[in-house]
Amino acid sequence: MAAYFSYQPTRAQISRTSIQRLYIAMKHLFMRGAYKPLGISGETIIDALLALKPEIYGSIADPEKVELNGLLYIFQRLPMGIEQCRYIKLISREGYENSQFEKHVPPRRVRNCYRIDADQMYIEMTRGGSDVYDILTHLTFMYIEAEKIRKNALDIKDRKNQNWTMLEDIVRKIKNGDEVNKDIGLTCLNVLLGRTFSEVAVTYEKFEKSSGVNSLFEITYWLGKLSMDEYFDGNDREITFSPALRENLGHHLYGERWANHIKKTLFDLNLIDRPIHIISANLHSVMNCFYAKAALHKKLKHDHIEPYAEVLSQSGNDALRDKVKDFALKNGMIQLSDISGTNIGVQIFDLAQTDIKHLPKGLTMTKKEISGTPVIIVMDYAFGEQAYETMDELLKPYETEPGKKTFLNVLSVNIMGKAGILEGTKGDIMIPTAHVFEGSADNYPVKNELKASMFKNSGLGVYEGTMITVLGTSLQNKDILTYFMKSSWKAVGLEMEGAHYQKAIQSASKIRKSIKNNVKLRYAYYASDNPLETGSTLASGSLGLDGVKPTYLITMEILKGCLG
Repeated sequence: MAAYFSYQPTRAQISRTSIQRLYIAMKHLFMRGAYKPLGISGETIIDALLALKPEIYGSIADPEKVELNGLLYIFQRLPMGIEQCRYIKLISREGYENSQFEKHVPPRRVRNCYRIDADQMYIEMTRGGSDVYDILTHLTFMYIEAEKIRKNALDIKDRKNQNWTMLEDIVRKIKNGDEVNKDIGLTCLNVLLGRTFSEVAVTYEKFEKSSGVNSLFEITYWLGKLSMDEYFDGNDREITFSPALRENLGHHLYGERWANHIKKTLFDLNLIDRPIHIISANLHSVMNCFYAKAALHKKLKHDHIEPYAEVLSQSGNDALRDKVKDFALKNGMIQLSDISGTNIGVQIFDLAQTDIKHLPKGLTMTKKEISGTPVIIVMDYAFGEQAYETMDELLKPYETEPGKKTFLNVLSVNIMGKAGILEGTKGDIMIPTAHVFEGSADNYPVKNELKASMFKNSGLGVYEGTMITVLGTSLQNKDILTYFMKSSWKAVGLEMEGAHYQKAIQSASKIRKSIKNNVKLRYAYYASDNPLETGSTLASGSLGLDGVKPTYLITMEILKGCLG
């Protein structure tokens, strides 16, 4: 008789299965065109998210406590007023930018959103599949927390308790412009959110300081109200996907327009035959490295870039930032406005027009014939799968006329990104040796020109090893991340774009031969969070000035390689 085989999956394996279930369910509902978040289909996503218990959503699995930092995190990335809308529709770019509907752009996730009426919000999805999955995850979390608020607002006989009726009165006063007693309001939220008075008070202030986000009183009220409307009256909440979005997703529609705009600009300015370096980063660090000292040397006397960067990063220095940008635009920088829908800004630097006398210490450039002087293309951060779409299209040859193709002379592709670190702390640096897709064995080893030794005297932690390219940063928990770190993968961090970029670069250089086979690669990330450390997840807030040092250390090393 065969021996009985008992198998108990680990928490990491359960988490991985939950992520796969989430994405399969989301893809199915996307293709179907609509679903009700609290219906049978929506419950599948809710169950998977509760089984996963992502770190960024903290107390999501607690039946009573509302996750406060998680709420702030999602509402900074969702359109203002979405908590009031029963119907949410995800759309492609379909002409609503020319309409008279009230437009909202979330402060932490650039996407156009349109308030159609009191009950409807339309949200533009132009960044690919990752954008869709990201927002569906946030909305699912929002509905889970709304159910907690409803349950906390009702007694055992399903009657509204005193705290809820008091909150109704407070929201009514806010709407009428009347003064409210904040402490009484926070006492109501203390019960409705299942949190202590001090926790609620701290979170209330965070919401008040966040632009483009309603007050915690209003958000709590509307989440609870719509949940009650569905519970008592059957007024279901619903998420739908427009036919155009379902048809266009994955077709590189926006990435192709974006890339052609860049290549047409290069062609029109006679830059397309010059040596080209591509940098994926923010839209300030490269510009500041080239121009901050030249623009501000009469006002600030420094040799290195970091003091300039710290001054320019401070919130009250808009005039100085404008001065650097104006100087850059007159001395070789071309700024391209986004007309494609990707929400990825682009800068082109013609270094033949750059004054090398005022470069910061450590950055040198030898004057060459104009034809041999590099052109640098800086593209703002892509989002998840969008990285493949944009890089794949950018590296294709430019068709100047039917049948005539001009190949780009790309010497290097450089990726600087933000990532979650698994060993160090916020602000530390990660140098990838390979990218591995989460949930599969797909892996992309990288011959990285950047080395940990380049940053060893920086005063920051520097970690070299495998980076995990995850399906979504909001879907990670300690179990699966600890597995990646301690197993033979020896992962040092996680991010959302690396493997997508590398897939595009490899296909262009090794298979399609649209760029040189020996194109140089430089990858480096700085830690925006540590998802394994309580209080250091993405929901804990941005790096602020702590991000200046790693950003400019990496930028300088990338530019040294491009100009060397």
